[in-house]
Amino acid sequence: MKVLDIDLDNNPTEKAVEKMAETRIRNLQCFEELESFNNTGKWKNTHPLLIRFSERFRLEELRRKDPEEFLKRYSDCSGNIKRYKSYLKNPNREEKRDTDKINLTKHQEMKVIFESILKDE
Repeated sequence: MKVLDIDLDNNPTEKAVEKMAETRIRNLQCFEELESFNNTGKWKNTHPLLIRFSERFRLEELRRKDPEEFLKRYSDCSGNIKRYKSYLKNPNREEKRDTDKINLTKHQEMKVIFESILKDE
């Protein structure tokens, strides 16, 4: 944030302001997570890094306990990616475009987690 702050002072651009805002939001989420853990001993899992970590842990447990269900969910995730890519090309879903992009990104991130678990095994 210090580097971004200097850039904003010298040459403020829309992209730099946006990046600073996103960084600040993540910074606040981080402090919120740490405060929650300090007070209760539990993570809130709202910060993107912890969400991915907890999701990976949950999927690794599923892979150990029920490999068939793990592979089914991996297949479902791949199908969801295909579906949302198709939705983004569909002119009839123009009003749902933002939601479709968010869902596509979510499933693509999940697929990366699935593939990294499979690669590690």
